[in-house]
Amino acid sequence: MATVIKVENPVAVKSSGINPIIIIGALFFIFGFVTWLNSVLIPYLKIACQLNNIESFLVASAFYIAYLLMAKPSAWLLKLFGFKNGMAVGLLIMAVGALIFIPAALTRTYTIFLIGLFVQGSGLAVLQSASNPYITIVGPPESAAKRISIMGICNKFAGVLAPIALGAVVLKNIDAFTANLAKLDATQKITELNELASRVILPYVLIVIVLAVLAVLIYFSGLPEIDTDHEDETVAAANSGKTSVFEFPHLILGVIALFLYVGAEVIAGDSIISYGVAHHIPLSTAKYFASGTLACMVIGYIAGILFIPRYISQQKALVYSAVLGVILTAAALLVPKYASVACIALLGLANSLMWPAIWPLALSGLGRFTKIGSSLLVMGIAGAAVFPPIYGFLVDRFKPSLGPEAAAQTSYWILLPIYLFILYFAAIGYKKGKHVIAV
Repeated sequence: MATVIKVENPVAVKSSGINPIIIIGALFFIFGFVTWLNSVLIPYLKIACQLNNIESFLVASAFYIAYLLMAKPSAWLLKLFGFKNGMAVGLLIMAVGALIFIPAALTRTYTIFLIGLFVQGSGLAVLQSASNPYITIVGPPESAAKRISIMGICNKFAGVLAPIALGAVVLKNIDAFTANLAKLDATQKITELNELASRVILPYVLIVIVLAVLAVLIYFSGLPEIDTDHEDETVAAANSGKTSVFEFPHLILGVIALFLYVGAEVIAGDSIISYGVAHHIPLSTAKYFASGTLACMVIGYIAGILFIPRYISQQKALVYSAVLGVILTAAALLVPKYASVACIALLGLANSLMWPAIWPLALSGLGRFTKIGSSLLVMGIAGAAVFPPIYGFLVDRFKPSLGPEAAAQTSYWILLPIYLFILYFAAIGYKKGKHVIAV
């Protein structure tokens, strides 16, 4: 049974001429744009590099595994450079990763594409390590989910635009291209595939330029530093006997919940295009489906801003979101074709408030352990590296016996245990071992 005491005061920040929320919001837009390009890169590279389902979903793995491997180095970089300069460093690392796409496209080498994605993910790990705890503790704890929801709108609005923008370039006339490819001999086929691979060069050159410019702007901005080692007297007293972050069970459960949630979010966003194609929807149409999933997330974030914490607590929002995830997943497994695709798109609505709610619930009461707790949560983002390939493996495994449509649909059962664990964390787990109950 947890002891109820007062939640610590928000961390104070130095004054700045520009509202830090605006600066962090711009960064979240960049997160979303770069991250959700993967939903188009998966079917694009599957064709350009002639991959199977498992290999194509390694796009997500290479990108998100960086969050696991770079979480500790990210914490070290932030300690060395501080939050503001650390963000600039993260943007430059992302620019290097985007630059790697040029030799990858010129040689049509899938391994180099994966390296570029890993480097981009490494830069994002640094940015996420700084921006998420920043936005969580820069204001009152009871409205943390509301602030993160605002960031989520920036992130997912960019996610709506990214697949449309990149898809318009790299997947232009892709159905005719694929049909024609089957008629060509080996030499002609290589020539056409090389042309397809080269389509990605211009978009990523532009991304490199934007990231480099943003890094310079962040470096010279007035973004204030925050003191995450600060504890008020109540929290300091509660944590006086603690020597390790692992003495906070609610944080560990929160990391697991985040690990599972990000896996579910990326499956819903990155698989829906392939899922539509499996139902014989032209790729020229299906390429917009990921934007639909992200649009549902934007709607959910807007609801979070309107209702949290005035009408509903962030903890209750997480409960309802997990229940909705279970319901939509069950429906996606049972209903036919287009209705099932719609259920996967609507998972964006279920997923939208999970990230904003898990972070403050998991970080509540950590005090001086906030930095390392945030690093662990960032490591949880690696769930996106694990679950999409498992989904791809299941599709390939079921395809011979069930056919492509049923295989793609049946494989979504993997989402059910994910949402059930998140429901457990939202209802019970967030209170485990806590001295502070989040509101």
